[in-house]
Amino acid sequence: MNLPPIHLENTNLKITIGGLALNVLYIRLGIFYRSFPEHSHSKRSYEMHFIPLGQGTLIASGHSYPIIPGTLFMTGPDVVHEQITNPSDPMSEYCICFELLDYEPTRDPELDILTETFAQTPFWFGQDSQNLMELFEQLSFETTRKSIGYHRYVGTILEQIVVKLIRNYMGDQMAVSVSPTPLQTPDDKRLATIEHSFLSQYSFITVQALASTLGLSVRQTERTIKQFYGMTFTQKRNMARLSAAAHFLTTTTMTISHIAETVGYSSLEQFCSAFKINYGMPASRYRLSRSAQISKTAD
Repeated sequence: MNLPPIHLENTNLKITIGGLALNVLYIRLGIFYRSFPEHSHSKRSYEMHFIPLGQGTLIASGHSYPIIPGTLFMTGPDVVHEQITNPSDPMSEYCICFELLDYEPTRDPELDILTETFAQTPFWFGQDSQNLMELFEQLSFETTRKSIGYHRYVGTILEQIVVKLIRNYMGDQMAVSVSPTPLQTPDDKRLATIEHSFLSQYSFITVQALASTLGLSVRQTERTIKQFYGMTFTQKRNMARLSAAAHFLTTTTMTISHIAETVGYSSLEQFCSAFKINYGMPASRYRLSRSAQISKTAD
């Protein structure tokens, strides 16, 4: 089955549902021929994952969830997660990254329930019951043809996707109304660049290079990372390196020495010390424990 392609990013695309304002950082269709290492997003980011084809395992906040066709899940602020694909039936995924710009209650109770549910759900996992594939097909058609007015129409489709996402959350239950604190709007393109840089360039990234890519000074870059992630550049880079190392330990037979070098550590001793501090166990024991965990999930 050939899935309709979607790849949209660096587009000024914002949607509003009641008092909820969302910035769409990117929309992508990807096929997981390799597993995706453990990571988390910024304090304002919500990433929707819809799996129309393939199988695998999601590990989120230390818990394992089996992925099959039709699986839908949301990973919001500070949710540490990892996607392990099945090599014989790799996952295909439609992924939309939303940035929460603002939230204000309205006088419409129904809209308030919808928007509060979105803002207050940093993690959800289940099967799609709302036929989201139909909307992704429409989205692909519009973003591929780019007929006049497509930008506005894409926004309308995305609003429908968010509503159907929330309907999946709620099922037959009504959400409890809780109003979060309104958030200020950061620069969407810079946030997406930072996310991508730490995920793909963790082994060699420097604050100077990232600052140059962002068009900021080093001091501004460090301040921006602190604002988005609540940690320094060095702490965020170390976390990205250790997450990649944990991924390699789980999904490859690479030696620990080779993994340490691959993720950017200058010495094996430095890597082993950092890994044990972060994960509470040596890398060798982590590899054994995760292998056992994945085997148990598969059974």
